[in-house]
Amino acid sequence: MTETTAADRPAAEPATCADPANTLAEPGDGAAAGTAAAGDGTDVRAAVVAIARAAKTAARSLATATRATKDAALHAMADALVANTGRITAANAVDLERGRERGMKDSLLDRLALDDARVAAIADALRELAALPDPVGEVVRGSTLPNGLRLRQVRVPMGVVGMIYEARPNVTVDAAGLALKSGNAVVLRGGTAAAGSNEVIVAVLGEALAARGLPAELIQSVDAYGRAGAVEMMRARGLIDVLVPRGGADLIQTVVRESVVPVIETGVGNCHVYVDAAADLAQALPIVLNSKTQRTGVCNAAETLLVHRDVAPAFLPTVLPALGERGVTVHGDDAVAAAAPAGLAFAPATEADWATEYLSLDLAVRVVDSLDEALEHIRRYSSGHTEVICTRDTTAVRRFTTELDSAALIVNASSRFTDGGQLGLGAEIGISTQKLHARGPMGLAELTTTTWIVEGDGHIRE
Repeated sequence: MTETTAADRPAAEPATCADPANTLAEPGDGAAAGTAAAGDGTDVRAAVVAIARAAKTAARSLATATRATKDAALHAMADALVANTGRITAANAVDLERGRERGMKDSLLDRLALDDARVAAIADALRELAALPDPVGEVVRGSTLPNGLRLRQVRVPMGVVGMIYEARPNVTVDAAGLALKSGNAVVLRGGTAAAGSNEVIVAVLGEALAARGLPAELIQSVDAYGRAGAVEMMRARGLIDVLVPRGGADLIQTVVRESVVPVIETGVGNCHVYVDAAADLAQALPIVLNSKTQRTGVCNAAETLLVHRDVAPAFLPTVLPALGERGVTVHGDDAVAAAAPAGLAFAPATEADWATEYLSLDLAVRVVDSLDEALEHIRRYSSGHTEVICTRDTTAVRRFTTELDSAALIVNASSRFTDGGQLGLGAEIGISTQKLHARGPMGLAELTTTTWIVEGDGHIRE
């Protein structure tokens, strides 16, 4: 299920949310060859295989579990998180201190940080997940053939979902909850930066499951085995049914290249906002500011602003100071430089800027001569995540939404709405930028596959 990035995209190295300590082994690296061993001599391959087998066995307990059983477990997990907030935040404080010592960017520290309010919020997300319909057993389509055979295509769990991600302990909870509700076990590799937080969270969630009579092995981690554990997850074909990488470009592409387990590729977010000649500029201003500054270290934050030349004289003198007031450094072309006010943090845009996912208070800004030029720019540099158009021209809307090829195309609204919760899907396991099986926010339905049930009355094929 792997979809690679377009070959004609520029090779410029983008700034990403990658955790340097969690970069996976590259091809030819010794860690990716032979039987990996931990520093204490542990056979990592055997350990990860044992974890995956236990997950596969545990997943069978959900095959016949009712929605009521799963929802009760989700509520128990939520209650356990709140009850153990002190344990979780204490471990998280250690992770944060280590991150500061390593020079982790503020935006990544923000992703890593947990406090009482955030723990309560991720617990609430589990409760909201429990309120959503159960996708397992849903009939996708069905019919009766002329010969009397009765057909149903029914949603069923994947089985064991593996996830490799970075510096985001909230994802540990989201992944565990989504997997449980959709009938799957989950095996996690959450990265060095959040190792302490994730260890406590996985233990707390496992204890909650056991208290409800479900196997704690439904939620497991290989963090104890470091990068070698992630490598062995990528080799566990037949035990792990699907692998989801979530993080920086280096991590995602390493998993795409190296994994023999089917991969659903989540994407780097080089997202664009295009302000068209027919835009309502008063409406476009808060859309641009929200897309860029509401939260910077996330994949649905805008990284490039394109402004039609016809409205640039009116819009740039408004948007540039507003960006500056919010601490944004603008990387602009000559037309933007000419309009930049005194005191604005400004740098001339380079080719690399158009290809960069900053994940910081930086924004590439370009003036374009036409909608065609905007579309050409986006096609060249987009990572296929989210693109926004601000316009009142229905023809421009139609062209933008039919001629571009990204997971989300947004009209007159912030890029920050590309999110499972914001779109009413509940928690998400990631934003898929591939084209097979799942695309955009990956919620419950995207963690299922289907089975064909064929019923006859003694039918034989002639």
